[in-house]
Amino acid sequence: MISKKEDFFLDLKKNVSREIKIAKEVGIFLKETEKKENSTNKKEIEIQMNSLKKEFMEAGKSVIETLEKMSPSNPLNPAPGPIFKTEQKTNGEETKNPKEKFNFFSGFSMKPRNKIKLSEGEKETLKRIKEKEEKEKIIRAKVKRPSVYVRIANKFFTEYSSELIKKWTFKQLQADLVKANMNFLLKSYVSVTLLTTLFSFAFSFFVFVFFMLFNLSATFPMITLANENLAIRFVKTFWVLIAIPVSTFIFMYSYPSLERDSVGKKIEQELPFATINMAAISGSMIDPTKIFQIIISTGEYTYLEKEFNKLLNSVNVLGQDFISALRNSTFNTASKKLAELFSGLATTINSGGNLPKFFQERAATMLFEYNLEREKATKSAETFMDIYISVVVAAPMILMLLLMMMKISGLGIPLSTGMITLIMILGVAGINMFFLIFLQIKQTNT
Repeated sequence: MISKKEDFFLDLKKNVSREIKIAKEVGIFLKETEKKENSTNKKEIEIQMNSLKKEFMEAGKSVIETLEKMSPSNPLNPAPGPIFKTEQKTNGEETKNPKEKFNFFSGFSMKPRNKIKLSEGEKETLKRIKEKEEKEKIIRAKVKRPSVYVRIANKFFTEYSSELIKKWTFKQLQADLVKANMNFLLKSYVSVTLLTTLFSFAFSFFVFVFFMLFNLSATFPMITLANENLAIRFVKTFWVLIAIPVSTFIFMYSYPSLERDSVGKKIEQELPFATINMAAISGSMIDPTKIFQIIISTGEYTYLEKEFNKLLNSVNVLGQDFISALRNSTFNTASKKLAELFSGLATTINSGGNLPKFFQERAATMLFEYNLEREKATKSAETFMDIYISVVVAAPMILMLLLMMMKISGLGIPLSTGMITLIMILGVAGINMFFLIFLQIKQTNT
């Protein structure tokens, strides 16, 4: 037994199909009118067009009547006037104006519907949906392609890198890349290392040629032509060809481990506060995976977010159970404290322990350790301030006085007043740069 609602849909479908069929036939006739043919054919086409016009109007009225019965909203109303603009002849016959084009929808007018009034709750929901869509667009925009430098390295060194990986495996390097959250495949990073080493060799060659031909001195002019034998100069400067590429390769190989240590320190700075939030969330007795999802959604923990995403991807993408994912994540994180948290959480869940109590105890312990580290950092800053005052303020003044006294008395290295001043300025600037770099490194590691 078919309901009335289904009958309405069948009628609507039938009439719309009829309109589509008429529209296709009208399109064919319009193409025929554009062709240069005799007047007899044109008159027949106009007769057919008038007939199709009437059928199209009838189908349109049927569609409107069906919609009026189905929808409580304002229906589509037919606009007054014919579809075709016609001219009235003296004999009473109507003919289509040849200058006017056929328009299927000129016989209907879309009246604006009444605006739907939304409640405050509905407006808030629409606003949240829009914000969520914008966040998803931003996340999709964050997906980055490999840089041009990486693509060039892969193009020239992929095969050789694959052979090296098969031969030497680079297990520690691969583990450091994962723990440091560096977006590199092992093969790509080895290719980048080889390309950088090649560029450093080219740079070392130019440095070698420079030192073969020129001398550097502390007095003006600082750069002078070398007068020594080329063989002697070669013996003195050939080490440049080896030292720069080797040091570049060592730095590129060890950089992931340095980045791993830096990331680990930053994770441990965020971990105490994130654990406090996790303790509060776990009190609602929700699924443990939801705890990590809520922490990620806050966007307050930049480095922990990456670690938690890796954990959830192991569950949602790789299909691991949550306890196995926690235990595997202990080997993929740069922070020992976070690894201990994952291991303890896996044990607590597996044994049916109390999650809120577990998180509260871990949060208290981590917060206590964090406060101790802050106190150590404050005392270290005071010590560095005393050293800075002694080295940068007092030492240059004393050294400058000694050099001036040695110059006046004729003892030591004969230096002009301008050279002594230049040495002091360069020395103070170098010490300041050293302290700035040291404090920046110390700050990122505490």
